[in-house]
Amino acid sequence: MHEHVHHRHGSGHLRPLVWSLVITFAFAMVEAVGGWLSGSLALMGDAGHMATDALALALGAVAALLAQKPADRQLSFGWGRAEVLAAIVNAVFMLLIVVGISIAAIERLREPQPVQGGTVMLIALIGLLVNVAVAWVLHRGEQTLNIRGALLHVMGDLLGSVAALIAGAVIYFTGWTPIDPLLSLLICVLILFSSLRLLRDSVDVLMERVPRELSLPVVGQTLAAVDGVRSVHDLHIWRLDSSTISLSAHIVVDDLQAWPGVLERLRETLIKRFDIDHITLQPEPLGEHHHPVEIIDRISDS
Repeated sequence: MHEHVHHRHGSGHLRPLVWSLVITFAFAMVEAVGGWLSGSLALMGDAGHMATDALALALGAVAALLAQKPADRQLSFGWGRAEVLAAIVNAVFMLLIVVGISIAAIERLREPQPVQGGTVMLIALIGLLVNVAVAWVLHRGEQTLNIRGALLHVMGDLLGSVAALIAGAVIYFTGWTPIDPLLSLLICVLILFSSLRLLRDSVDVLMERVPRELSLPVVGQTLAAVDGVRSVHDLHIWRLDSSTISLSAHIVVDDLQAWPGVLERLRETLIKRFDIDHITLQPEPLGEHHHPVEIIDRISDS
């Protein structure tokens, strides 16, 4: 006997992603031109950060469209992991940006160049306002994983704009140009951390790791405590894609005739307590297992 329950979260929350993409990319170009004209590496670094975020938004929007495609004979789980592949491409691209900006910043520290502090301040201030607007657009949208990730990037952009604004002010009032490459390196650190986190989360999905917010032993013990369940074994929990957590398990029950009621209680527990809604449960009669307590212990020790 086999029971499979499948519910996929909607992936069509494209409007905030598209609007954020347009605003972010447009101003990234403005910052890049302004940074080149003013000689500010911090401003160009923040432009690179915003450009990578625009790429992240674009890949997220495309992945959201692909994720809506139905499953077929070749992709029986559908296209949900297109978002994961997009995230990996984005993370690698961001790491390359970090390397490029870091090399340029070190060279600028060795050989300082003049920077127009007033121009940097003006563009950075506008960038700060743009990032606040984008954050507001994303915050108003439904908080899917795509949008939460995009919002995280925008907050990094916002900090980058603050760094560029500070660099422009310091140069304008004191003439101390090393602040520009130093803050550029700070922006690189922000990009590095967000990139590595994005890469880690993507690899977790591909490796079918237990989601970091869940504990396999806790879930197993919770299921084993449901009325009518004697023990649980062969328990597996993984992310099918960025928004869907899957679970499969063998459930040893006292009475197979009572399975429909037990199944409903198990489903309710998984959905309400752990937000797991892609569920595959296999009932087994108690007679097939002579040591049910040891089965639970194996889950707890894994």
